[in-house]
Amino acid sequence: MKQLYIIRHGETRFNRSHLMQGRGINASLNDTGRKQADAISIYLKDKPVSKIVTSSLKRAKESAEPLCRLFNLKPEAYTELDEMDFGDLEGKSFDEVKSDLVHLHESWSSGKLEIGPKNGETPIQVYKRANLKVEEILKLSDDECIVFMLHGRLIRILLSEWLGLGLKNMHQIEHQNGAINTLTWTESGFEAVDLNVTSHLLL
Repeated sequence: MKQLYIIRHGETRFNRSHLMQGRGINASLNDTGRKQADAISIYLKDKPVSKIVTSSLKRAKESAEPLCRLFNLKPEAYTELDEMDFGDLEGKSFDEVKSDLVHLHESWSSGKLEIGPKNGETPIQVYKRANLKVEEILKLSDDECIVFMLHGRLIRILLSEWLGLGLKNMHQIEHQNGAINTLTWTESGFEAVDLNVTSHLLL
């Protein structure tokens, strides 16, 4: 059995300003995000973490830096674990693309998961690329306690499938910047231990 920590990266200026972030936006953490990254490392300081995996995007890699220093580990970064590509919506304010987001939510929650934003990815495409990489890491690694520093929509997509909700119910997966999800994994699948833990962010 392996213990997994699936963590959402810290805050960026895009998060703070309610701007659409995605695979094509490579923003760094802001001051709040860096504090959240420190808080994550404090929360995990007594855990036997032996591998740290991130996406290839700055906000995920920067969020993992305090953990890497703490455990003296070099992060493994993979493009397959990048955030969903939101295509033409990226960089725009939530208000500006509200109708697009409502359409996507309604499509996805009704099971139309082959639909994606213009010039972007569908939930099915994101799940396939990211799940394949995670399973490869889990099956090939001897490490029993692994941190994955990932992204909000990606976490919703992965956890909804892993925990049996199905992709069309991904909106039920709560996530905040710096939130920690604890899962266990065996060859038979994933189980939730704690989801969307944010108590460490209140320090």
